[in-house]
Amino acid sequence: MNALKQYIDLYDESREVIEQQSPALLNNLRRIAREQLENARLPRKGSEDYEATDLEEVFGHDYGVNVNRLPFDVDLSETFHCDVPNMSTCLYYSSNDAFHSSATAERNIGQVVVEPFSMAAVDYPELMEAYYGKLARMSDPTVALNSLLVQDGLLIYVPDGIVAERPIQLVNIFNAALDMMVQRRLLIVVGKNASIKFLACDHTQSPDYHYLNNQVVEIVAMQGSTIDYYDMEESTPFTRRVSSIYVTQHEGSNVLIDGITLTNGFTRNNYHVEVNGEHAVTQLLGMTIASGEQHVDSHTFISHNAPRCHSNEMFKYVLNDKAVGAFAGKILVKPNCPRVEAYQGNRNLCGAPTAKMYTKPQLEIYTDDVMCSHGSAVGQLDEEALFYMRTRGIGIDEARRLLMQAFVADVIDGVRLDALKDRLHYLVEKRFAGTLSNCAGCLTACRSN
Repeated sequence: MNALKQYIDLYDESREVIEQQSPALLNNLRRIAREQLENARLPRKGSEDYEATDLEEVFGHDYGVNVNRLPFDVDLSETFHCDVPNMSTCLYYSSNDAFHSSATAERNIGQVVVEPFSMAAVDYPELMEAYYGKLARMSDPTVALNSLLVQDGLLIYVPDGIVAERPIQLVNIFNAALDMMVQRRLLIVVGKNASIKFLACDHTQSPDYHYLNNQVVEIVAMQGSTIDYYDMEESTPFTRRVSSIYVTQHEGSNVLIDGITLTNGFTRNNYHVEVNGEHAVTQLLGMTIASGEQHVDSHTFISHNAPRCHSNEMFKYVLNDKAVGAFAGKILVKPNCPRVEAYQGNRNLCGAPTAKMYTKPQLEIYTDDVMCSHGSAVGQLDEEALFYMRTRGIGIDEARRLLMQAFVADVIDGVRLDALKDRLHYLVEKRFAGTLSNCAGCLTACRSN
């Protein structure tokens, strides 16, 4: 079985149509991707770094692909209201594989640029040429597949010295009445001493169909820049997602990436960070709450290529029922990079004996005079704490919820947007109480500005 072959054949049959609807820049990379995929195979369960994940199975389903870019007849501003209360955002939508702006967004927010690739290739050709496809590794077959089939994407560009006044929010929605795979692509470039906060939310409106989001995000943090990238998933049991985020940091940059999975079907998140300048700061956080037969797999790689940098990484999982979690994290400190501080942690709570967690933390250090640590732990709820709480009149279910909320609280507290932090505490409380249905927090409680 080679799940990639059906998509390679689709491209070969539809190449003219695909390339006619795409900028030349995307088509140039597409041809390289086609060569890369010629003999590529998707990893199977049990292979290195994919112990718990079978991507052949994930991509093997017979998904539809919108090669002809047919529009979907839906008014997202009327059918979907997703915004965090008390936080004014510039709101954009991705409906399946097409981008839309809302009433709260403008094409250029101040001097911040938010444009589809089809426009950015004309308006900012040098920027696109410099960075599109330069970070993401084509040796990963999921990245190569994205580059082969993607027909548009979204550029977020913050020029030097500009501080984005409002967070940028992108709501990715599946709402097609058929099984479907989409290729989503983002390029975020933040200039010298510039700053931005970005929130991506993944949702599914049609729970009866099988969807696959194969996503690639490239983030460039220039000298002295600050970037917050929050990634929240609330989808359905039939929704699958493979997300690859690539980051390059220059001198003095500060990057926070926080991935949050509340409800899903299958998720594989890849994070690849290259720290290329002194005094750069990296925070990489992740939180997963999984039950039923949900599957969440996170693979992280932070490479310290410059001295005097700091990285802090923490991923936490709470697994119940037959949920499966996996974490494989690696920190690399290259030669001649002294005074690096790098910390990695993975903490996991299995609330049922049928839940499974795979964990593999790693350090690879080639320099003296560093401070680095890593560790992982898998455990259950503290029986003594449960007993203590019950002796004080707290019911067993509530006691379990309180302990699980406390377990993930520090990851939520790492959020640097107060309104989002408060909202996450509320959503997590509902999730543990079993009252958060798919997208319920946004569909019932939020209203776009």
